[in-house]
Amino acid sequence: MPNAAIKFKPVPATVETSSTRERNRENSSAERVSEQQPSGLSASLTLFAMSLGYGVVQLDVTIVNTALDRIGTSLGGGVSELQWVVNAYTIAFAAFILTAGALGDRIGAKRVFMAGFAIFTSASLACALASNSAVLIAARAVQGLGAAVLVPNSLALLNHAYPDQRGRGRAVGIWAAGASLALTAGPLAGGALIALIGWRSIFLVNLPIGIAGLWLSWRYATETTRNRQREVDLPGQILAIAALGCLAGTIIEGGALGFGNAFVIAGFAGSALLAFLFVAQEARSSHPMLPLSLFAHRLFALTSLVGLLVNIAFYGLIFVFSLYFQRVNGLSPLQTGLAFVPMMGMVLPANLLAARVSERLGAPATIAAGGMLTALGCLMLLGIESGMSYLKTLAQLMIIGGGLGLLVPPLTATLLGSVEKSRSGIAAGVLNATRQTGSVLGVALFGSLVGQPDTFMRGAHFSLFISGALLVIASVVISRGAARRD
Repeated sequence: MPNAAIKFKPVPATVETSSTRERNRENSSAERVSEQQPSGLSASLTLFAMSLGYGVVQLDVTIVNTALDRIGTSLGGGVSELQWVVNAYTIAFAAFILTAGALGDRIGAKRVFMAGFAIFTSASLACALASNSAVLIAARAVQGLGAAVLVPNSLALLNHAYPDQRGRGRAVGIWAAGASLALTAGPLAGGALIALIGWRSIFLVNLPIGIAGLWLSWRYATETTRNRQREVDLPGQILAIAALGCLAGTIIEGGALGFGNAFVIAGFAGSALLAFLFVAQEARSSHPMLPLSLFAHRLFALTSLVGLLVNIAFYGLIFVFSLYFQRVNGLSPLQTGLAFVPMMGMVLPANLLAARVSERLGAPATIAAGGMLTALGCLMLLGIESGMSYLKTLAQLMIIGGGLGLLVPPLTATLLGSVEKSRSGIAAGVLNATRQTGSVLGVALFGSLVGQPDTFMRGAHFSLFISGALLVIASVVISRGAARRD
């Protein structure tokens, strides 16, 4: 065996000592980590996919309002059914958003985000094909579930795609700006689509967006680390849906049956009981979906309350004015969409201005100024009447939009700054859930006030007064609360 000596000949260059083996393992691990980090192109396309996800959610918040009159005419039913068309989406959105974030942490944000896009897109198709209002309401609830899944997990994937703070800040700014544009474009896009194709097209437009978002996410987004220790609070989730749904349903039916009706009174009592059980569950749960300890932070509690009050006022009025423009003043869906453009168009420039104002006045003062400005716009509209020229309401609507745009960025920044950075994700989720809850209550309450055609204008005036009062309260609460020293 002449080759035996060659076979066993030592080769010092390839011998691994314990230190070299350790170094090789570290290098190999570093290579695997670097392979998981998205490239510049992948990060940009991930940002585009996440922006599509958040954008389509915001688009659906406003686009449906322009179709309410046509939906009611096509499928039948009164104002209460239209309230459910709006609120089924928002209830599911508000109730599931905290659990959706926890689920993404547990099994991976990419998996959950893609599932949310698939749910949202499929539900949009079901909405477009709905043969009656019950089917449409059910499909809207599933759409809201998909929306709740998309929002927190899109942020988690952006955080993963942009590990450096500066890049992440720019990416989140683009993500938020895209959503603001979608929110602004919703009424106009909805009106144009209804005029050209019909109300079902406002849901069909989500299909190509969903398909593009799914493909881009699958192809370019990288999965986040799974945290098996992250628990899902199922009892809390069930109680949250029950409490919010019961309260919204009671307010909606109260407008039709009267708030002195025995069933309505029982509904309020049931809502209170469910809310109590939810708080009790969260207090004793080891992994609550809503950590009550967050509300021990004074600014966190105050900004959450302000977010609730602002959304009651703003989104309740969007519902009222959608019906006012179409059912009272006889505008077409396209004209209604155009009527909302100046108000919604003020949101984005005011968002951009808010940072400078906050630097000069401070965040709480900027929030209060935005709230007072929005309240002023609402109170200036108290003289609105049937058949009034749109030009007489234009300035007031723009003031409302500008005030809202001014207060939201510092509201978010103040809330996130009030808690430890490690809890910023759950804090942002709580703010989203609180604001969506406000939207549910606003549509339910104001819709019940304008439910009867013969008392519509009286209900509209009362809605404007309530909105102005809530916004003034929100401004005072944040000003006095922030000024107080613990």
